[in-house]
Amino acid sequence: MINYEIIIIGGGAAGLACAASLLKRRPGINIAIVEPRDKHYYQPGWTLVGGGVFNSSDTEHTMQSVMPAGVTWVQASISGFKPEQNHVILENGNRLHYRVLVAAPGIQLNWDRIEGLQESLGKNGVTSNYRFDLAPYTWELVKSLKKGRALFTQPPMPIKCAGAPQKALYLSAHHWQENETLKDINIEFWNAGAVLFGVKEYVPALTKYMNTYNAKLNFGQNLVAVDGPSKTAWFESITEHGEATRTKTSFDMLHVCPPQSAPTFISKSPLADPAGWIEVKHDTLQHVRFKNIFGLGDACSTPNAKTAAAARKQAPIVAVNTLLALDGQPVTAIYDGYGACPLTVERGKVVFAEFGYGGKLLPSLPRWLVKGTTPSRIAWFLKKNVLPSVYWGAMLKGREWLATPRLSTCNSLKDDTKTK
Repeated sequence: MINYEIIIIGGGAAGLACAASLLKRRPGINIAIVEPRDKHYYQPGWTLVGGGVFNSSDTEHTMQSVMPAGVTWVQASISGFKPEQNHVILENGNRLHYRVLVAAPGIQLNWDRIEGLQESLGKNGVTSNYRFDLAPYTWELVKSLKKGRALFTQPPMPIKCAGAPQKALYLSAHHWQENETLKDINIEFWNAGAVLFGVKEYVPALTKYMNTYNAKLNFGQNLVAVDGPSKTAWFESITEHGEATRTKTSFDMLHVCPPQSAPTFISKSPLADPAGWIEVKHDTLQHVRFKNIFGLGDACSTPNAKTAAAARKQAPIVAVNTLLALDGQPVTAIYDGYGACPLTVERGKVVFAEFGYGGKLLPSLPRWLVKGTTPSRIAWFLKKNVLPSVYWGAMLKGREWLATPRLSTCNSLKDDTKTK
């Protein structure tokens, strides 16, 4: 068995950023990152690929090139956890021992939960910006569609980047508007939820754009089946009496956001809560039952927006608390639920939504520069030109721009696992 001081599960945004923050604070610390993939992606850029702004190659680096210097990269998958013995089990049967475990495995996209979707993706007008290889197809469809019906779907929460399904709609609609074909295209947003966006302060601006693009809003409608060759989709809704009813509709273009969950190796592990997510305290991100385990990123039980911006805030918090736990000290760094969702309402303007637990607005930039509840050209510049550089050159390098951890002034923290 190989021993490490810290093992990080996942080489995505959260895991790499946390490793970089740990090394910034304690150079030379013995860290292993367990990650099977050989490519790393800037996933927030895929919406812009689907909108014809970025090339897909702009969002892809090799995993080796972004792996922090000084860590051991274990290129393997996890098959199990033994938290009582402080080790993880790899798929090849090898075991790795840790003093502190950081779980950041990301979220699982469940394409197969929609009947016929897997067979339809990438052809017959069916696409999704949630996949690297499909985002360019989204742009092909947008450019080629001159008339017909364009459907955009959103599954039940939680999902990563909850604004992404409608970002695809806005950028597509703006292209059609600019090319004077919008009048011949019927746009529909089919949302399993009951509201356009979960934080009410941003809804007026988003609703105005939906009206500008003449988009029909269908709430409480969950995509359950697709037939690509016949260009048909089925949506399910639940009546007030609890009965499921299905609606059949045709399409010329269908942009799908898939249902999502914690990875299966997490949901079936001792780390999971009853819903399958890594069971952490919402303030310190320390595991509820295992004090030498921390979680961050999309697979956590925290009720924050699952975005790269959330991971950027969480990474230094977990780094601080991990080192305190390693030294046998009480954890003190606090997470307030911060997440950000730059909603690209047109090519050139963004509604820069920033909020924390309970929908509390948490703007990080001066209001004279960016007023988050209204569309802004400056916010577009940030989304398109600044944030990718922050991601590659700061977040993954341990440079904590606007992400310095807040420390508790109390000697001990309340055992709080409820939404703040």
